[in-house]
Amino acid sequence: MADAPKPPEASLEIQLDDDVANGQYVNMALVNHTETEFTLDFIYVQPHQPRAKVRSRVILNPKHLKRLLVAMQAGVANYEARYGPLVMSDDGSSMN
Repeated sequence: MADAPKPPEASLEIQLDDDVANGQYVNMALVNHTETEFTLDFIYVQPHQPRAKVRSRVILNPKHLKRLLVAMQAGVANYEARYGPLVMSDDGSSMN
């Protein structure tokens, strides 16, 4: 029995505005959650400064966060396969 033909996948055109394309450098992230959503705050901390600024906030539902986590784990695995392992800190402990 022949397999039924698959319906064509819908294409998605993604637009990227110039200011978003430039990106934001961050060196800290905070993760908070409720029962229905996760909030990721991406922050730039300047050395020797008592204040830091949130550069971007992303709010996701738990299923989308899980998909993002899987995609990021795959990205890190690919990076480490090519460039070597990433070390979390000098003493081997995880960073908070």
